[in-house]
Amino acid sequence: MSLATDLGTGFPPETALRSCLLAVQLGREIGLSGPELSDVYYLPLLRYLGCTSFAYEEAVTFGGNDNAFRNAFAGVDFQQPREVMSAVFTRLGKDSGPLRRAQAVGAFLSQGRTFGPKMVSADCEVSSRLAQRLGMSSGLTAALGCAFERWDGKGIPGRLSGDSIPVSVRVVTITHTLVSNLQRGHTFDVSAMVTRRAGSDFDPDIAAVFIRRIDDLIESISSESVWNRALEAEPESRPWLPATRLDDIANAFADFADLKSPYTLSHSHGVAALAAAAAQSLNMDDTDVLSMRRAALLHELGRVGVPNGIWDKSGSLSGGEWERVRLYPYHTERIVGRPPAFEGLALLAGSVQERLDGSGYHRGLPAAVISTGTRVLAAADVYQAMTEERSHRPAFSAEAAARELSAAIDRGRVERDAGGAVMAAGGHRP
Repeated sequence: MSLATDLGTGFPPETALRSCLLAVQLGREIGLSGPELSDVYYLPLLRYLGCTSFAYEEAVTFGGNDNAFRNAFAGVDFQQPREVMSAVFTRLGKDSGPLRRAQAVGAFLSQGRTFGPKMVSADCEVSSRLAQRLGMSSGLTAALGCAFERWDGKGIPGRLSGDSIPVSVRVVTITHTLVSNLQRGHTFDVSAMVTRRAGSDFDPDIAAVFIRRIDDLIESISSESVWNRALEAEPESRPWLPATRLDDIANAFADFADLKSPYTLSHSHGVAALAAAAAQSLNMDDTDVLSMRRAALLHELGRVGVPNGIWDKSGSLSGGEWERVRLYPYHTERIVGRPPAFEGLALLAGSVQERLDGSGYHRGLPAAVISTGTRVLAAADVYQAMTEERSHRPAFSAEAAARELSAAIDRGRVERDAGGAVMAAGGHRP
């Protein structure tokens, strides 16, 4: 999930993992252990678990790129007007054209003061709820609900200050701020930054410990990849989930992805139901049916890396926009393939846009190498999407969607048995 939230916040992969590794080492330095240290470990990984909850509003208000908006202000001290304005004028809308960039800057200057609390409130609430569904501790879900508080009480929502803020939040506020700025390639005096923000944004005692061990701590996250080191750094006792909970995890991941746009709410769940029913009607064995359902729940994760200004555009996409869309199954496949529990689903989840005539993406596979499971999942995704409203068209009726899917079968893009099974699952006569 941390890889998906890195995508959704416009940061390179393993950004959250670097904050995690730094945080757990800092937590050990200040004497934390047991559940408190465990919360310190998991908080950076799930800090942006709610980042899709306000993506539509961010994109509409700030020039179409919700990912860039979140990236622009990560690690910024909002009590320092000069730092805020620097982020506004140097980062906000930097990948957009001049007009959109000007609109984004203007929108922040007129609405930023009221928009921020709304966004953070949505982010924290969704993060806490999804963390509960993932089986995380009560301490962690509480920390996610106040992850944007500050030591001086001037954070958001501004109900906590000082020692009343969970210690996991106080540790991670420092590591998240540091890593966010380092990942942007900034050259700055880390010690000076931490010293300046101690007593305002940061817990001064924790900041002092960080400064004493600064060289060792920074060195620990300087390697090209920290994946294995972060896994090894997880505190004991490490929570393990039984295989029976994987459906719960996949369902939570589906909601995280589908929240990205109001046009895709429950899309993954609809695809999962259709694909599983179609697979059963084709006499696929129970293991394959289970894999189909889980892959369908995970297949949209890569969408979070594409700005909502593209997904929710009312007109035709440009060539550059299409290239970004074509990469989303690739990102899905890379994310799903990292944890061993889902590794076997990665290729299936990442092939949902492949078509029999080779016109699909991201690989453009020919029919000969497209598996039965992929054919069924692709047909289910096509049918389900047509029955949902999109920014550029109204929802199709079930009958119209079935006609369109039949036409895709006749054109050789969708496999006949797979498409027929999906239509039957949708209540149509074969």
